[in-house]
Amino acid sequence: MAAIAQGLRCVLARNVCAFRTLPRMTAICVQQKYLHQNNLLDTVQRPKILSGQGFWQKGHVRHFAEAKPTMDKIRERVLKVCAAYDKVTADKLSLDSHFMNDLGLDSLDHVEVIMAMEDEFGFEIPDSDAEKLVRPADIVRYIADKEDVYE
Repeated sequence: MAAIAQGLRCVLARNVCAFRTLPRMTAICVQQKYLHQNNLLDTVQRPKILSGQGFWQKGHVRHFAEAKPTMDKIRERVLKVCAAYDKVTADKLSLDSHFMNDLGLDSLDHVEVIMAMEDEFGFEIPDSDAEKLVRPADIVRYIADKEDVYE
C-alpha cells in the first residue's frame, strides 16, 4: 500500500505544474485514469490509496483568498499601493489627500497609480472612471462598490 502511494506521489510530483493549471475536475479525471490503468481501483471504483490516512488526507488542500474583503482591508491595500509609489511621500498621504493638489502628482503619475490599483485588485478600471478617482478615498469607494462591500 505504501509503495502504491509513493508511486502516485512521484507521478503527481512530476506533473505538478499540469495539476496546478488544469481545472480541478480535469485533474481528478486524469488521476482516476492513472489509477484505472494501473489497476489501483477496487470493485466499487474508489481509489485504494484514498482509504485510511492516504496522501489526500494529510492537509494537501488548496487555499483561496478570502471570499469578500472588508472595508478596512481595502483601505489598507489602497494606502499601501499609494505609499509604494515613489513620488508619494508617506507623511502627506491620507485617505483624503488629493493626488494632484496635495501630493503633487501629474496626470501620468495618476494613471500609473490607477494601473497599480488595477494590478493590486485584479480588475480593470475604465478610463472614464479613472478620471474621477482623484483621492485614495475615491478609489476605496470605487473598489468597495465593485466588490459589493458596504459598511
